[in-house]
Amino acid sequence: MDTRFKNCQSCGMPLKKDPAGAGTEADGSRSGEYCSHCYRDGRFTDPDTTAQGMQGLVRGKVRELGFPSLFAWFFAKGIPKLERWR
Repeated sequence: MDTRFKNCQSCGMPLKKDPAGAGTEADGSRSGEYCSHCYRDGRFTDPDTTAQGMQGLVRGKVRELGFPSLFAWFFAKGIPKLERWR
């Protein structure tokens, strides 16, 4: 597992908060870049989403977890700078 990232490079979630530990590569090994919500079996779970779509998803999830809108905006603002979206 490549562990050069602390956060998922698709959604920004801290990899240590991923209940599955991380996403998986095609060979079953753990991804060091992506969480299990975004990446499984060497593929993105939603390959057609955009950075803006991911920002909306993350803002909604953060609000669903009970955080204020300001936090939701803060967590989502850096998504376009993550590796997947470059």
